[in-house]
Amino acid sequence: MPAFNVNAARAQRLEALGLTWDFEVDGETFSLPTEIPRRSAHALAELKDNDLDGLLALLMGEESYQRLCRHEVSVQDIAAILEAYGQDTGLGVGEG
Repeated sequence: MPAFNVNAARAQRLEALGLTWDFEVDGETFSLPTEIPRRSAHALAELKDNDLDGLLALLMGEESYQRLCRHEVSVQDIAAILEAYGQDTGLGVGEG
């Protein structure tokens, strides 16, 4: 039986999902990664369960996060974004 090819599996995931998962707020588009590097996963684990700002800043990058902060986004908006993100990518973030 051949060995599981991680690179081939990753390529299939990225082909199906793309490199980013995009969402729109007030006509401006923002992106979250469809794959989270292990280093980022460790940083995510260090965040408190209710640290939505830290979560978004880490996933989006500081510049994109600051652009998002210019919009009036509610906690419910962020929860809806993260729920859709998790459903589409299979990544469970912001749960706790």
